[in-house]
Parts: sequence; C-alpha cells; structure tokens
Amino acid sequence: MSNTAERLNITADEYLQAEKHSPIKHEYVAGEVFAMAGANETHVTIAGNLFSLLRSHVRGSPCRVFISDMKVHVDTADSFFYPDVFVTCDARDIGEMLMKRHPNLIIEVLSKSTAAYDYSAKFGYYQQLESLQEYVLIKPECMAVDVFRRDAEEQWVLYSFNAGDELIFTSIDFHCAIADLYEDVPLKSSATTLPNENAKTDN
Repeated sequence: MSNTAERLNITADEYLQAEKHSPIKHEYVAGEVFAMAGANETHVTIAGNLFSLLRSHVRGSPCRVFISDMKVHVDTADSFFYPDVFVTCDARDIGEMLMKRHPNLIIEVLSKSTAAYDYSAKFGYYQQLESLQEYVLIKPECMAVDVFRRDAEEQWVLYSFNAGDELIFTSIDFHCAIADLYEDVPLKSSATTLPNENAKTDN
C-alpha cells in the first residue's frame, strides 16, 4: 500500500534506522521511501481473517505467519515491503527479528489506489525472491482472489478463485472456502473493477 515518495537517495541503513522511530510505516525501493496509506475496515478484516486461518493451519509446523508490521527484504531489488500477510517456512528466517528474507507465500489485499502497482511493479520485485512460490491478490469488494503460482519452468501462472470456490495455496497445502476470507465483510453484488493484468508472467 505505497503512497508518494517522501525522500530520494537514502541508504537502506538510513531507512531501517528511521523506521524504528517512525509513527507510520514506510516501504523502501532502491533509495526511495514511500509512506504507506492507512487501511480501511474491510482491508483489515480480510487480512485478519486470513491471518487467523493461516496461523491455525501452520501451528506445530516450521512455518510462521506474519501480518502487516513485519518487513520482507528483497535483497536483489534493494527493497523492503510490508505485505498484508505472508508465510515463511525457511529456517534462515528464524531469529531475524525486524525482517524476513525467504517467504514462500505473500498476500496483498487490494485497494483502488494500489491495485495496479500490486499487480505490476510490486509483483516484479517479489518475483526476485527465490523462495517465493505463490503471490496472492485479494479483491475487497467481491469474492475474488488471484493466485500467481510459480511452476516447474519458473513461469508465473494465474489461478483465479471466485464465490463458491475452494481457495488453495499449494505452497503450504492450505485449503479453505473463499467465503471464509470475507467473513464480516460487506460485499457488492457485482464484480469489482480492480485490474487483473496478467494471466501468465515470465520470470
């Protein structure tokens, strides 16, 4: 959920130090710092529902689920992001208290102001994570979820789920009714106009 760049050409170390004391969260992309917009009730509810479902699913396993306040570091892109929800099952992330580097599942809840960015540029950064197996985009106004899944040829293939479907995340062997994500969320009867840009994306 990035907004406008606040300052150019700062280092990653400067960003990390400033972020420790900042009253709001920022994302960082190769020297640029972006203030994050606040989330509305629908956004928070969907993210919270999914966190609860995933936390229950991975309990007792090596995997850990994080929501909104934990950074993901994309080293090859010199970038730091705050996904809405993500899962890491990699032992290398144990003990990393301020950030994780090896997520296998990243989830973003869309908004009108960030949907195009989440489908395009941000997805491009996330693809550089060798550990990442699935990138999930959840539309807030209707039951519609897009899952980009990395296949054996390192191609990203789109799987779309809608009302009545069973949602599947193969990266952690997770299944649930898509309606469970939208519990307590008021929905529009017609489909949202948020973008769905790519059915298959080369890495």
